[in-house]
Amino acid sequence: MKVSVVEPRRETVSRSDAPAALVLCEALEYETSTAPEFIDITDDVISVIEASGVRFGQVAIFSQHTTAAIKINEHEPLLLRDLARTLRQFAPPNAYYEHNDFSRRTVNMNPDECANGHAHVQHLFLGTSETIPVVDGRVTLGTWQRVFLIELDHPRPRRVLVNVVGTA
Repeated sequence: MKVSVVEPRRETVSRSDAPAALVLCEALEYETSTAPEFIDITDDVISVIEASGVRFGQVAIFSQHTTAAIKINEHEPLLLRDLARTLRQFAPPNAYYEHNDFSRRTVNMNPDECANGHAHVQHLFLGTSETIPVVDGRVTLGTWQRVFLIELDHPRPRRVLVNVVGTA
């Protein structure tokens, strides 16, 4: 078997030699209404970047929940319906999950605990955060890319941290 070595085409998009770092972390709070629900938070992320004064760096968007994910995808209504259907098929809410067996489960319980094993399984494959380069003060998302908070459990308040790090 022959292994090919291919050199990538490289392009420096932007470079900054500024010595002082800027850091801004803001919490964004959302009230979800259903699950799965895709909430486009791109404009809010851009607003935090603009407030930070960062011209070159990165932004990390992080969900503080194990049943609400952060993902980048296209904001096209039919695609979002396809994604929601796929999540429900992949880990259906009505399937058996040991996590939902409250007669056996003894840890991480709240008085109002609900059966949400499906949401944790879906989250495992989606993830908690996304990190995006910031170049010339702008987030470098592709043409159709948007940042989504994805509710996987049930309607409730959700908190997302947006952390911008870089130079002016």
